[in-house]
Amino acid sequence: MVDADDEHFHDECGVVGVFGHPEAANLTYLGLYALQHRGQESAGIVSADQGQLYTQRGMGRVAEVFGAQELERLPGQQAIGHVRYSTAGGSVLRNTQPIFINYRHGAFAVGHNGNLVNAGALREQLEREGAIFHTDMDTEVIVHLLARVPGQDAGERLAAALAQVSGAYSLVCLTETRLIGVRDPMGFRPLVLGRLIDSGGFVLASETCALDLMGAEFVRDVAPGEMVIISQGGIESRFPFPAVGRRMCVFEYIYFARPDSVLDGVHVYSARKRIGRILARIHPRDADVVVPVPDSGVAAAMGYAEASGLPFELGLIRNHYVGRTFIQPAQRGRDFSVKVKLNAQPEILKGKRVILVDDSIVRGTTSAKIVHLIRAAGAREVHFLVSSPPTIGPCYYGIDTPDRAQLIAAQHSVDEVRKMIGADSLGYLSLDALFEAVGGRALGFCDACFSDDYPLPTPEGHGTRQLFLMKELR
Repeated sequence: MVDADDEHFHDECGVVGVFGHPEAANLTYLGLYALQHRGQESAGIVSADQGQLYTQRGMGRVAEVFGAQELERLPGQQAIGHVRYSTAGGSVLRNTQPIFINYRHGAFAVGHNGNLVNAGALREQLEREGAIFHTDMDTEVIVHLLARVPGQDAGERLAAALAQVSGAYSLVCLTETRLIGVRDPMGFRPLVLGRLIDSGGFVLASETCALDLMGAEFVRDVAPGEMVIISQGGIESRFPFPAVGRRMCVFEYIYFARPDSVLDGVHVYSARKRIGRILARIHPRDADVVVPVPDSGVAAAMGYAEASGLPFELGLIRNHYVGRTFIQPAQRGRDFSVKVKLNAQPEILKGKRVILVDDSIVRGTTSAKIVHLIRAAGAREVHFLVSSPPTIGPCYYGIDTPDRAQLIAAQHSVDEVRKMIGADSLGYLSLDALFEAVGGRALGFCDACFSDDYPLPTPEGHGTRQLFLMKELR
């Protein structure tokens, strides 16, 4: 069954770290729970107590992997955790994180959000030198490099290992005595630092929404290229990499991040509403009602409705409780794969000129089915507006995307796409308008999926092994 969510890009994972709390694993669990939207395939936690590291990992969502018994097996006042996005390929226990190793300097665990574009070449080199890999993930390259580099402490060794990689990484790392957070020099993926209100300890997390559930207050964003080392002596900030300029993934603001998060000073929900208001300015339509594709189109649709003066209605209702194991009937209708997730309301849509707002069009197949659902519910016209520019390139920096040949906007004009999805009109956000909504181009963003301007050299068709199986087995 084609999942309605396959029309969206998916972030690979989310990370959490806790230092200085007697229930570090429990707090890490809460942080992962808040970041569940960033990954639903697997979850893992590693804790440190009295010079030893303990790990619990499993397949499924956070609440499925961890219960009271599992958390009791994770003692200590420091811990890191990871959630990974569910895909068809590589969906096995050995690919769960955090990765946990013992080497000559002691124990080390790492959770990684991002993707290393040179991991394939590094892996081949390491294998020629005798390295044995246990996973398909590019993250394992980091620990093999770590075991081979010199350095006086864990921070120096980690910096020396990361100096050899290229790509996107926000890391949380754990030793017997330290919690370390690192953000790559371009800052592709987010990472924030917080302080626990009750204990005075510290946390690291992919998004600020995790801090709220963990009982932590926001301190600051970890800067691009920064390494934060947290120990009993406090917090040490290092900048071991040459400054290259911030290139935060702009799609975080469009879709990936939870609406209640703040990324690099920009409130995600507010940014999405601004996008909707700008859509109303550049794509006015004679219509009767504004309807979002839930949940990703809700905030932008609200902004469009406010700016246009048109009523906002939930003409599509989402069923949040359908998993990939849903059993289909033998005889099914044309749009069954979408109907199982979304149900149109004729009472709202019948006879109406509908503005339908979604965050993106990827392959176009699901968009076409949603347009058909709206028409089948009695809509007189369907105007499809997209709260991002046309997606014309794949991501190599930690986002699960189709190949370029499968991206409908890379192969067809706007009017051709309109005809293919069956809409009366189709309008995208412009790249300039997107930057207006998220604070300005000068802040520094990666927009390669929209502009084909890749900030790191990435040959077309060259992904790392972390994404290879996902694409091959689809």
